[in-house]
Amino acid sequence: MQWVQDPNQNNVDNLNNVRREASINFRNKKKEYLKHKIVELETNSQVKLSETCIGTLINGFQKGYQPRTNIVKDEKGDLVSECHSILARWRNHFSQLLNIHGVNDVRQREIHTAEPLVPEPSASEVELAIES
Repeated sequence: MQWVQDPNQNNVDNLNNVRREASINFRNKKKEYLKHKIVELETNSQVKLSETCIGTLINGFQKGYQPRTNIVKDEKGDLVSECHSILARWRNHFSQLLNIHGVNDVRQREIHTAEPLVPEPSASEVELAIES
C-alpha cells in the first residue's frame, strides 16, 4: 500500500523485499509438503499397502495442486454455488434416486441369467469341502 500511495525508490525496495520473502516462504512450504509426501509414501510402502493405494498417492503427487469447486447444476441446468442450495440439490437428487416406487413389481419378475441356476450344496457336500 505504501508503494501505491508513494512510489519512491525506498517503497519499491520494501515491496521487492516483501515479495522476495514471500517467495522464499512459499518455496520452503512446498519443500516441506514434498518431504511429507515422500515420507508418507515410504511408510505406506513399508506397511505394504496395496498397489492401488500407493498408485493413488503417486498420481496425486504428480498432478500437484488441483483446486476444487463447489458448484452443482440444479434441475434446470443452472449453476448453484451456495452451500445450502447445494445440500438441498443433493438431498433432492438422492431422494429421487433411492426412493423407488414399485419395488414389489421388481421382486415378482423372473430372473434371467446367462448361467444356469446351480442348486444349493447339501450338508454332506459342505462337510466334505471343509475337510478337504
